[in-house]
Amino acid sequence: MAKKLWGGRFSKKTNPLVEEFTSSISVDKELAFYDVIGSILHIAVLKEAGLVSKVEYSKIDRALKEIKKSIESGNFKVDDKSEDIHSDIQNKLENKIGKVAMKLHTARSRNDQVVFDVKFYSGQSCADVVTLIAELAKTILNFSNKVKKINIPGYTHLQHAQPVSLANYFLSYYEMLMRDGNRIVSFGDRIKLSLGSGALAGTVIDVSKYNKAITSACKKLGLKFGEQIFSVDNSIDNVSDRDFVIEALSALAIIGMHLSRLAEDLIIWSTSEFGFIELDDAFCTGSSLMPQKKNPDVLELIRGNTGKLYGNLMSVLVMMKGLPLAYNRDMQLDKEPLFSSFKIIKDELKILSKLIPKIKINESNINEQLKDESLYATDIAHYLVTKGIAFKEAHKIIGNLVRFSLNNKIKIKDMTNEQLNKFSQFLNQKIINKLMDPVYSVKSKKSIRKKQ
Repeated sequence: MAKKLWGGRFSKKTNPLVEEFTSSISVDKELAFYDVIGSILHIAVLKEAGLVSKVEYSKIDRALKEIKKSIESGNFKVDDKSEDIHSDIQNKLENKIGKVAMKLHTARSRNDQVVFDVKFYSGQSCADVVTLIAELAKTILNFSNKVKKINIPGYTHLQHAQPVSLANYFLSYYEMLMRDGNRIVSFGDRIKLSLGSGALAGTVIDVSKYNKAITSACKKLGLKFGEQIFSVDNSIDNVSDRDFVIEALSALAIIGMHLSRLAEDLIIWSTSEFGFIELDDAFCTGSSLMPQKKNPDVLELIRGNTGKLYGNLMSVLVMMKGLPLAYNRDMQLDKEPLFSSFKIIKDELKILSKLIPKIKINESNINEQLKDESLYATDIAHYLVTKGIAFKEAHKIIGNLVRFSLNNKIKIKDMTNEQLNKFSQFLNQKIINKLMDPVYSVKSKKSIRKKQ
């Protein structure tokens, strides 16, 4: 294994099995950029505190910025033999400028580094997710406007319920996305980046030195969030807290649940039994055996990934539940679930933004389903209410009418006025034909403020 950030008190080399078991470089290499930024801020603090000279500061700062540039350009190569990303960057720094690089770790601990890095990563990833949510929400709004004249059967318990606007149906997912976006924004706003925890007890550097140096360094780096980075409020809490990881995983799991429900609706609607929609070929796959198959694999994976999102949340909750203060190595295991969940959600938001506009609506199949007279039973009952009949009685009357229709295999629309009058004097063919119209049914609902 490459040079470590520790080891002076040990008389034996680490067992290779232990090195392999404890290494996190394969996962936390994702944090390279964030770790370099933290190091640039930290060396500025050391200069402000007089713990490095101006010459030493310039050498270390310049070298760190060169590493930062290599990361941004995609030329950064991780040494897989490093214990973690913090060690890897420190080793690269030493290779560049020699022993002066060893001063960077003054008043610093990986406990402090990692929480800074992960919070920084989470904040940036939240911004990405908010942007992608906005793109999908816009896609749904545009698609809803395109289908605003189409009505479909609405379902409860997967049974025909009442006609609804297809636009309103899709806009229900828009509302979910708006809540998701607000949840992520709120979480992102609560992330507080800080330096100065040390291992758990804080450092010998004064608070004012941290705040002054960090503010100045952030301005030089062009970091917009500079005003959000401060010296630490409580060093023990800072290094031992992973509430922000759990909160992120929770918010991402909720987004995944919403996307899974949307995927499930689209999967069902695309079946031969429903035939409401046809998915674009570019978003489907085939069968290795059955030539005719067109499978909604993308949507199925969105649905399936929800299990991963829930599992990621649960794994960190369980990992944290019994940890004593402050930092414990168990907490190394928070990053893989976090990175995984952010990637899953980003990928799903991107693909749905491309998939939805390509959906083809099969209006003929939808219209066939809208002929189901049971969809209009509630409308007929409400009509009777307007005639002074109590709703409970109207409910019973229409229930009897539906049962008579089913038992005698006769459509309500085909009943004579005489037959209809047996159930209520207010029912006749003209009224039934008016009420059993999906357009009329949808337009008659007045309570929906945002109805399309």
